[in-house]
Amino acid sequence: MPVIAPMPATRPARIPSQREGAEDVMAAGTTVDHLTETYRAHYRSLLGLAALLLDDTASCEDVVQEAFIRVHSARNRVRDPEKTLAYLRQTVVNLSRSALRRRILGLKLLSKPMPDMASAEEGAYDQLERDALIKAMRGLQRRQREVLVLRYFADMTEAQVAATLGISLGSVKAYGSRGIAALRVAMEASA
Repeated sequence: MPVIAPMPATRPARIPSQREGAEDVMAAGTTVDHLTETYRAHYRSLLGLAALLLDDTASCEDVVQEAFIRVHSARNRVRDPEKTLAYLRQTVVNLSRSALRRRILGLKLLSKPMPDMASAEEGAYDQLERDALIKAMRGLQRRQREVLVLRYFADMTEAQVAATLGISLGSVKAYGSRGIAALRVAMEASA
């Protein structure tokens, strides 16, 4: 049998990874460390720039974060690290414009009333009627209120209401008719 000699105790040659090669290319442009320092130093000023263009803090923060993400993604194209802040400012301005365009488009689409929509006046009357109905419902006896709510608001059948409340079908009918009569009187009195 052949004898296999042991390997010498030297370190194997180090093979550079693809990532290391990419970092060497990045050295010509903006590095991650430089972008991190730019973030720390200029985040508030960029937030202030966005605040001048937009009206709410959440949108401003979103725009500035998105600007840093985009510049980070394109950092190999920023050859001069001194221009990183200028790229960030321009990106904040462009993203703010885009956000405003989306808002304006949304407002234009929402401002056209839908044909089925009630006018503000009708909405106010509906609210008043709902308030009067709620007040009248509170004035009913407990069982009458329970029967009416389950029957008409929960859309249950009389048999389901009877089973839910543990009362007879005749009682459901009686409480329902008395409750409706009391509601009619209370609604007419409030009108």
